[in-house]
Amino acid sequence: MITTKPCDPAVTKVVLLKGGKSDEREISLKSGAACAAALREEGFDVVEIDPAQSDALQQIIDAQPTVVFLALHGKGGEDGCIQGVCELLEVPYTGSGVLASALAMDKGRSKIMYDSIGLKTAPWVIVRSGDTPDAGKIIEKLGEKVVVKAARGGSSIGTYIVEGEIELTEAIHNALEFDGEVVVESFIPGTETTVAVLGNAQPEALPVIEIVPQGDSTSYDFTAKYAAGGSKHIIPARLDDRTTAACQAAALRAHEVLGCKGVSRTDIMVDETGECWVIETNTLPGMTSTSLLPDTAGTVGISFGALCRILIELALEEHA
Repeated sequence: MITTKPCDPAVTKVVLLKGGKSDEREISLKSGAACAAALREEGFDVVEIDPAQSDALQQIIDAQPTVVFLALHGKGGEDGCIQGVCELLEVPYTGSGVLASALAMDKGRSKIMYDSIGLKTAPWVIVRSGDTPDAGKIIEKLGEKVVVKAARGGSSIGTYIVEGEIELTEAIHNALEFDGEVVVESFIPGTETTVAVLGNAQPEALPVIEIVPQGDSTSYDFTAKYAAGGSKHIIPARLDDRTTAACQAAALRAHEVLGCKGVSRTDIMVDETGECWVIETNTLPGMTSTSLLPDTAGTVGISFGALCRILIELALEEHA
């Protein structure tokens, strides 16, 4: 079980950042509201600030926080930008630092990091705005069925599962509307899982979650992630002990190679042979009522409020 040095909520001023200007603003607002309420129940003094406001920086400075709690998602929130602001202000903040945040947010560059240490990740190509991609050659390299993703998107926004040259060409065009760089990777069929990791110097993997999309969702898309009943979370995942351990080990290695701190959540596909394929790592996992991190933490006795407190304690530890 993760251990942290307890902090005194009575003397810990928390600035909670939520909202922002990314495509994931609405999810961030939900995460922020849930975390703010939980932290207040834990006894913390919480000031909520939306970075989309023109005077947000001055609000943060005026609040004189002990720590900044990041409930942001997407561009400007988990890509190293706000982390850099906190570094300049010399204020501790939850989650990973500037470099790890930027690397994890960039799906192409994070795959290079996974590949560099031998973690299995789906074969991929990068398409940039202005390129003239040859769909036929991409399919020849990656297979008929592929996943197209905006390189720095999140919450499955700008992500498409397609087959054939016509669908691929259209998906690349659509994804480029969200980002100037697109990752196209082989589709890996199998069991969708995700593993959260907590900790700094000695991180620990939480139980593996199996994700079963419900209704019209055939993958863990935006609706499956955030709509009530959009997906079923099975904890622990229906995997044998060897595969469970392999998933947790892969998540820990992904956390470490990217340089993550505090918390991360790595999505992993388990194929029919039991091989674990790392898809991507999220450095600021969702904290809504339907989110995965609170679900898996709850199975090991960590309440939502305790989880929020642990994230603050890890931030204070990392920036001590």
